[in-house]
Amino acid sequence: MAASDRIMLGPLVGAIDQGTSSTRFLVFNAKTAELLSHHQVEIKQKFPKEGWVEQDPKQILQSVYECMERTCEKLSQLGIDISNIKAIGVSNQRETTVVWDKITGEPLYNAIVWLDLRTQSTVERLINRTPGKNKNHLKHKTGLPISTYFSAVKLRWLMDNVDEVRSAVHSGRAMFGTIDSWLIWSLTGAKNGGVHCTDVTNASRTMLFNVHTLDWDPELCQFFDIPMEILPKVRSSSEIYGLIKSGSLTGVPISGCLGDQSAALVGQMCFKDGQAKNTYGTGCFLLYNTGQKPVMSEHGLLTTVAYKLGRDKPACYALEGSVAIAGAVVCWLKDNLGIIQSPEEVEKLAVSVGTSYGCYFVPAFSGLYAPYWEPSARGIICGLTQFTNRSHIAFAALEAVCFQTREILDAMNKDSGIPLKQLQVDGGMTNNKLLMQLQADILCIPVVKPSMPETTALGAAMAAGAAEGVRVWSLEPEDLTAVTCERFEPQINPEESEFRYARWKKAVAKSMNWETTAPLNGNGETSIFSSLPLGFYILGSMFMLVGAKYISGLKI
Repeated sequence: MAASDRIMLGPLVGAIDQGTSSTRFLVFNAKTAELLSHHQVEIKQKFPKEGWVEQDPKQILQSVYECMERTCEKLSQLGIDISNIKAIGVSNQRETTVVWDKITGEPLYNAIVWLDLRTQSTVERLINRTPGKNKNHLKHKTGLPISTYFSAVKLRWLMDNVDEVRSAVHSGRAMFGTIDSWLIWSLTGAKNGGVHCTDVTNASRTMLFNVHTLDWDPELCQFFDIPMEILPKVRSSSEIYGLIKSGSLTGVPISGCLGDQSAALVGQMCFKDGQAKNTYGTGCFLLYNTGQKPVMSEHGLLTTVAYKLGRDKPACYALEGSVAIAGAVVCWLKDNLGIIQSPEEVEKLAVSVGTSYGCYFVPAFSGLYAPYWEPSARGIICGLTQFTNRSHIAFAALEAVCFQTREILDAMNKDSGIPLKQLQVDGGMTNNKLLMQLQADILCIPVVKPSMPETTALGAAMAAGAAEGVRVWSLEPEDLTAVTCERFEPQINPEESEFRYARWKKAVAKSMNWETTAPLNGNGETSIFSSLPLGFYILGSMFMLVGAKYISGLKI
C-alpha cells in the first residue's frame, strides 16, 4: 500500500501483554482507547517434576518479537501507518523469575513460573529462621507472607541448586529479574547496552522490596542472602526506560511497565480509593485500591503497589487476594478428567443442571493462596451421591471460582471497613455468563464486565502513552473514555447464598493439612507429596498443576 493511501489515526500506543499462557501485542488509538489490531502466540509450559512449572525465557522473548512483527503487518494491511506508534507498554506475569548472564545475554536456567511449588522446603527453612517461626515475619516491610509464590524464594532456590546461577552470581555476571525486566533488557539492546530495570508493581512482588521506601531493602536482601548488585533498578510504572533496538518498531520508546494485575486495575480505571477489580485467568486476582497509604491486612491478604504513574507522581497501593486455580480448573476437567472436550463446554454442562446438587469442589491443586496461605491443602470434591454426574461437577467447578472470590472479598471488606458495592471484572473466564451470574449471586452484589475485555493491555498502553516525553494519552479524569459495561445483578436471596457459602467453607476445612513433605528416594530429595496411596489423589491432587490453555477464545 502506498504511503499516500495509509490511514492517519493520530498517535497510537502498543502494549506487550506477556501472560502465563500466551504473549500478545496489541495496538490502541491513544485518543479513543480503541483496539486496532493484535497478535497472540501461545507459550509452552514445562513440568519437569511434580509441582515444578518452567518456561523458556528465549521462547518468551521470541514470542514478543513475533507478536510485534505480525501486528505491524496486520496494521499495514489495514492501511494504518505503524510510524504513528509512539510508545510501548509492558504487562507481565509477575512473580515468574529469570536469571541471565549479562555478558552472553543467555538465560542461566528456565524461568520458574509464579505457581511453581519446588521452593516449599526453602520456604520452610526460611520460616524456621524467624522468631516464632512466623510466615508473616517480613510482612511489615513487604506486605507479603513468606510463600512459594514470590520471586525471592525462587531466586534463593536457583542460587542453592543451579551451579551456573551460583557461579554467575559469585562472579558478578548474573542479572535477576521478573519477566518485565528480562523483556525490557532484551528489547533495549540486551548485552549491548540493555536497560536493567523493573517497576514498583513488579518489585513489590519479590519480597526484596520495601513498600514504604519504594526501593530494594538491604535487610530483606540480607535475610534471603541475595546480593543487591544483581537486582534491576526500580523505576515508576510510567516513564521512558529505553528504546526498541531492532525490528519494525526500532526507536520506539518503552515507557510503561506494570505487573498484569496492576495493569488491569489501571485499564479498569480504578483510580479512586475503594474501587476494585477481579481478573479471572489461570488464577484469580482481586485488587482493591487503598490510595496513597499501604494497608496491612489482618485477614490474609497481600499489600502491594498498585501503580506509580510517573517519577514525580505518588505511589498508590492495593490490597490483593490471590487465588492460584481459577480458569485452570476448567482445563483440569478437560485434560485430566476428560469430562469436557473444550473449555466452552463447561458452561453448557453447568447450565443443563443449574445446580451442583450438593457437590462442592475445592481446587487446591497448588495449596490454598489467600486468605489461608496454606501449602499443605489439596483439592477435594465432596458431597458426592449416586445421582452426581459430570454436569454437577462442572457446576461445582464454576461455583468454586466464585466461592474463592467471596472469601477474598469478605477479607477485603474486613480490612477496609467499607463493603464493596459492586465488583468490576475482566479476564477470559468472564465470557462465561453463567459464571458471572453465579458470582453476583454468591457475592450478593452486582458484577460489572466492560465491553472491551482487553483491560490488562489497555492499562499498560495507558501508562506508556501518559509518560513524560511521550504524553499522547491523558489520564485526567475528564479525558478518560467511558467504557460500556454488561451488568449482572444478584438473582437469589442472601439466605441461600449464605447456606451455599457455609457448605463451601466446610469443604475447605476438609482440604487443609492434607500433605506433608516426605522423602522420595535415598538421595534425600523431597516432594510436596507424601507417600500416600494413589487412590487418595484421584480427584484431589492427581496433577499438581495444569497447563494453562484458553477459555472462550481468550487467554486464561
